[in-house]
Parts: sequence; structure tokens; C-alpha cells
Amino acid sequence: MKNTFFSYALFLFLISMLYLPNTSAQDYTQWKLPEGAKARLGKGGISGNVAYSPDGRHLSVASSIGIWIYDAQTGEELDLLTGHTGNVYSVVFSPDGSTLASGSDDETVRLWDARSGAHIRTLSGHTGNVYSVVFSPDGSTLASGSDDETVRLWDARSGAHIRTLSGHTGNVYSVVFSPDGSTLASGSDDETVRLWDVRSGAHVRTLTGHPDFIYSVVFSPDGSTLAWGSSDDTVRLWDVRSGAHVRTLSGHPRWVYSVVFSPDGSTLASGSWQEILLWDVRSGAHVRTLSGHTDFVNSVVFSPDGSTLASGSWQGIRLWDVRSGAHIRTLSGHTGFVESVVFSPDGSTLTSGSFDDTVRLWDVRSGAYVRTLSGHTSWVNSVVFSPDGSTLASGSWQEILLWDVRSGAHIRTLSGHTSWVNSVVFSPDGSTLASGSWQEILLWDVRSGAHVRTLSGHTFGVNSVVFSPDGSMLASGGFDETVRLWDVRSGAHVRTLSGHTGNVNSVVFSPDGSMLASGSFDDTVRLWDVRSGAHVRTLSGHTDWINSVVFSLDGSTLASGSDDETVRLWDVRSGAHVRTLSGHTSFVEGVVFSPDGSTLASGSWDGTVLLWELVPSPTSLPQFPEDVNQDGVVNIIDLTLVASNFGKTGQNSADVNGDGVVNIVDLTLVAGAFGNTTAAPEIWSHHLEVAFTRADLEVWLREAQQMNIADPAFQRGVLMLEQLLSSLTPKETALLPNYPNPFNPETWIPYQLAEPADVSISIYAADGQLVRTLDFGHQPVGLYESRSRAAYWDGRNLLGEPVASGVYFYTLAAGNFTQTRRMLILK
Repeated sequence: MKNTFFSYALFLFLISMLYLPNTSAQDYTQWKLPEGAKARLGKGGISGNVAYSPDGRHLSVASSIGIWIYDAQTGEELDLLTGHTGNVYSVVFSPDGSTLASGSDDETVRLWDARSGAHIRTLSGHTGNVYSVVFSPDGSTLASGSDDETVRLWDARSGAHIRTLSGHTGNVYSVVFSPDGSTLASGSDDETVRLWDVRSGAHVRTLTGHPDFIYSVVFSPDGSTLAWGSSDDTVRLWDVRSGAHVRTLSGHPRWVYSVVFSPDGSTLASGSWQEILLWDVRSGAHVRTLSGHTDFVNSVVFSPDGSTLASGSWQGIRLWDVRSGAHIRTLSGHTGFVESVVFSPDGSTLTSGSFDDTVRLWDVRSGAYVRTLSGHTSWVNSVVFSPDGSTLASGSWQEILLWDVRSGAHIRTLSGHTSWVNSVVFSPDGSTLASGSWQEILLWDVRSGAHVRTLSGHTFGVNSVVFSPDGSMLASGGFDETVRLWDVRSGAHVRTLSGHTGNVNSVVFSPDGSMLASGSFDDTVRLWDVRSGAHVRTLSGHTDWINSVVFSLDGSTLASGSDDETVRLWDVRSGAHVRTLSGHTSFVEGVVFSPDGSTLASGSWDGTVLLWELVPSPTSLPQFPEDVNQDGVVNIIDLTLVASNFGKTGQNSADVNGDGVVNIVDLTLVAGAFGNTTAAPEIWSHHLEVAFTRADLEVWLREAQQMNIADPAFQRGVLMLEQLLSSLTPKETALLPNYPNPFNPETWIPYQLAEPADVSISIYAADGQLVRTLDFGHQPVGLYESRSRAAYWDGRNLLGEPVASGVYFYTLAAGNFTQTRRMLILK
């Protein structure tokens, strides 16, 4: 959400026929769908900047699912460019309008043909999110800034890497060329702007003065002035030639994410929380405030003729008349993170709850947007229909709102919780509502809104509540890693189900009430016998947190949605993995079957809901013995499964060559088959949990090399093991950005060690006071980046107390090496 904003060349040829508006307004629900999906509801969130084409006729929008192209005059959707596997943070047209470049959190830059939308080339080399891309004024060079703390220069025609500019000690959020192309400026969260000589790559000057992150830098059209916006809520102007500070523009209530000069250089626009301010550059006077956005304004850009300003926030794009300040048009359909999805009982309507504080209703048959229910003051964690479909309940900060589905009218607010309401559910007869929050579950009388009972026992937050099909029992899953069963009539605690090793995010009863499924932060789904409380089976295969689980109507299939961006379908009787549905570009937070069982809906942090056609799996697809878990791709997961079965004899899926024993030969054959696939997966993904260490690989490689096997497949495996070992051997020790960030209540701190060392991480408050020290003892060379290996902080101090919101610093000490970064807690 931090982007670069750029200057365009003045003389540009027309590209008026590049995109032909030949589709109806709803057709975009069918565009660029992943395999197996039949519709997409919502356009995703606007995760990056908005860019005008050089002739001003089109707008390109960086979103969580790809790059949207709009007609700038009518607001009509023209195209969706997909290919990035994560949020797109930055888009920019080449000066001649023929090429579009994009940067993403998949660590790549992509080049696109602006006429056809075809993917031209992928530029790889960054080792972190690419936050900013910009063409030089002559179009020959492309610059990209990343959270790997570098700027890279690329040959725009060939895609060749020209040079890496190093020196920043924090994320590079913005890069921009001077109008004559001789200088590049880069802004970072190390609180500096650096100027570079483009021809030689030499560092020219460092501009300091902001006491906080720098999100956006831009040159004035004549190249004499540099402006930047920061998280200290100000815009600063600097003289480029002397490096002197010229002026500070103050007035924003919160962080300034974007700044841009008008084409004539007389006006500066800056975007912040819910507003854009216009400034007179010569005097520094505030000219006008443009209000209307409901969250942070991530991007502002003038049209080439300077008459129109486009501004983007997570939820939409607004066009403004610069002279009058009047709002011209809103390009809508973009949504915040989707937290929860649910079908109406008759299957005709789908409802989604979102981080944009709203509930949205969609027509399932047409995919058309029906209505937005507004009234919450914070994000909506859970939505649910009453059994008769007449009422909708939605849970948010400390409250549940009840809505009339037909009219959209707000019926009643249920207040009483003292923290986030994470889950709401109606009893089967619709008379009672249960809601889960911090350490407690409240039961409500739906007709009167009266609080009936409080169920206490969880020792940490309650994430999920669900009634049994007969309404006699309630199940709850919590941050305390347990599932609890309750008697609804008496409120008595019946049983605690233990076994998960992470927060329990989702619980659901089978349709006959005999079984309970639970999904957890430990990346597994567990099935339980409700009567006895016995653990029946564990379903493994997801590579990240599981956020939602749901049974099909007949109870034969279970669906699970995960932070690994996939939905998995499981056979309940055998526990076998049936199919993986891939297509979201961020965490899958909610999954739900339609009442007739023909459709599965999945809601994601990419701001969309995907509808999937549930048809039998193709039986004609080839199966690879090296695909141990039969998920359609041979990758690190299969390698790990073989390693975990070393020495086992008899029938075993990990016995790849069928010789009756699982050993180094099977592991090497799997490594050699990396890339064999029946789907369209990624072999290398930052979401794949590497469950083995560099030391393990060294042993495996040594054993494989000692075996006298000349088979080409085996030798390919030896080569792949060598490459894997190289990838797990860092060239330098480094402290990496924590994730998630901002966070509440917990975060992971990744790092890498180029040599063995005693390792500790110290966390400090903004005033320098020590908050917590995490001591890990002596650790070997390797990557400590996944959740299972990175440092974990639960947001508590030395006394075990939750710390307050604010900026904190964390310092890695590894032998003689130290490095410090910043993190942010938002509560």
C-alpha cells in the first residue's frame, strides 16, 4: 500500500483504441477466473497506486488480484491483467504508452503489452515485495524499489538487470526519475531519501529530516524540487541542487502515503487518512481539501492535462475536478479484506463481511452486487443468516447488528461484549444467537435482543462458535488451542477437546451432529467424535493457518480455507485429500457450501469471493508417484513427507520407486521430479513451509552422491538437492521484516544466519525501554523465516502483559552481528 508516483512525458501519442469497451458492466465477474471457478464477486482491494495512460484516456489500478484497466472518462471496466501471485503494489505506463510495468509482493516486476494486455516478460531478482516501479523519461530503463532494501535498474526492452543500488537500511517504498533522467530518488522507512546518478549508479546525496517512514517521493516537473510524504503526517519540499530543506506542509491528521505535482508544477496533491489536500507549491498554502474516501488514500495522480485528479483507497477510486474540487465519479466494486462468507438458506444470495466495515449482499445466479449494509464502526468478522433467511447478523467491535434481509434495514444492535466479536451463529430454530469474543461466549434472545447467558471457560479469545444440528449443544474454538463443548440449555461445560498446537480458528458440526471438525493455526484440520470426544483423524496438507472449515450438506466432504491462499476438499470417511482450489492471491478467510451442494464460495483477504463449480475430479489426469500427497504438484511438501517416512517398509505412498522401503533413493527421485504437475502450481513459493534444515539436506545430499546410480531421474534429483542446499545457505546474516505488520496480537520475526551464532532478539518501546528479550541459544547456519522457525512474539512484555498500540523496535543479536527494524501494533 505504499507506492511510487511519477512524472509523465509531455508529448505522447494516442492509444485510444488500445482497449475496446465491448462488455457489459457485470462481465468482469467472469474475467480471468482460476480453473474450476465460475464467478468472482468483487474486484479485490486497491493495494497500490493508480496510473493514467500518457494520453489520459485510461486508468490502470494496482489491486490485490491483478491490474484493472478502466476508461478514465466513463469509468467502465476494460480489462483485468492477471499473472502476479500476490498483491500488485505499483503500476506505471511507459512514456510512449505501449508498455505497462507492475511490481508485486510476489517479488517480481512484470511487463505487459498495453494494447493487448499480454504478458511480455517477468523480471526476477528482488528478494522482497516490490513496492514501486517507474520508467525513465526516455522509456529505456525501469527502476524498482523493494523491501529487500535495494533499488534495481532494468533494461526496459530486454528485461536485463543493469545494476543494483544498495545503501538503504529499510524498505524502499518509492522510486522516481528526475525529468531529465539523470538522477533517481528513492524513499525508505530508514527515514531517508537517497539520490543516485543513473548512469554510474553512484550515490549522490542522502536527504534526512523526516523522523519517520517515507512513503512517496516525487520530482517537480522542472526537476528543481523534490517532495515526499511520510508517516510523521507531513509533506516536505527540498531543493534538489543544494539538498536544502525548503518547506514543511502540515495539516494531515495521519500518515501521508502519496504526493504528486500537477503537470505545470504549481500545485501539489497529498493523500492521507480519508482525504486529499491540495497545496500551492510557491507559497506552501493549503488550497483545498477533497473529502469522501472512508479509509487511507494510497494513491493520487493528476491527469496529463492537469484538469482531473484520481485518488485510490483500498475500497475505490475517485475522480475530482482540480479547479473546483468537485467529485466527478467513483469507480466502485473494490472491497476490503473479506473475513466471512455465507449463503442464504435458499442459496439465492451470498453475503460477505469485510474489513471495510460493511456487509455486502450478492445475487448468486448473476453475480450482481445487490446491497451494502453499513453501520459498523470497524471490520466485520462474521456474518450469518437466520434459518428462515429473513434476518442477518453481523459481528464486529463489541457489537452484533441484526438486519432485515429484504429491506436492508438495521433492526437491532446487541451490545455487551468488551472486545472483538469474532463469530456469530443462529440456533437451528432461530430463537437464539451465540457470539464469541474475548474469553467468553454470549447467548442472546433474537426476538427481544436480551442477553440470556454467558459461557466462560476459554482462557484466551474465542474465534468460532457453532450450534449442533439439534440445537442442544454449542461448540467453540479458541486462542487457547482447545475446542469446548457446552450444553445450551444449562450453559454447562460438557467437554474440552485438546490436541491442536495452535489457535483454533473454526469449528463445525457434521450435518448429522456425530462429528466435529476444527481448523487451526497448526495448519491442520482435526475430526472429533462428538459423543466420546475422541480424536478421529487429522487432515494435513495445508502449509499455513487454517481459517475456516465446513461440511457439505451430505457430510461426505469437508472444505478448508487457509492462509496458504488455497481451499482444500477432503473425503470425510477416509480423510483423503480430494482437490485443491487455487486462485486467490491472499489468505482464504471463509468457505461455505451452497445449500444444494453444487457450489463452494470462498472469501479472501484479496477482497474477492470466488464461486467454485463442484464437479467430479478428472480421472484422466496423469498421476506421478513422486507426488506423495497427490495434490497435483511435486514440491518441497512431498520431499518432507518422504523424509518423515525414512526407514518405513511395506506399502507406503512415500516409497516412490516401489522397492518396499522408504529411503534416500525415494527422496532423491522426488527432488528430481520437482515441477511435474497435473495442475498449475508454484514449485517455489514463500508460502511453502520448509520443514527440514540445512543440516538435513547436507546429510541427504552426501548419501545421494555416494550412491552409484546413473539413472537420469536420480541425477536430476542430486542436482536439485544441491540447489536446495544453496537456497538454504544465506550469503549474509540479516534481520528480515516481521509479519504480519501492523499486527495484533502476535507476530513472527524472520531472520537468516550466514554462520553459526548465539541468537537473541530484543524488543524495545519507542522510548528505548526494553520490552522483551527472546533468547534462542546457539543456532546453525540457515533460514529462520517460516512460522515454525522464525522468532515468535505474542505482543506481551516481560511481565506477560499485552503491550499498547504503537511503534516498537526489534534488534537481532547474532554473534558480533546486530540489526534493528521497526514494527507496529494496532489495537
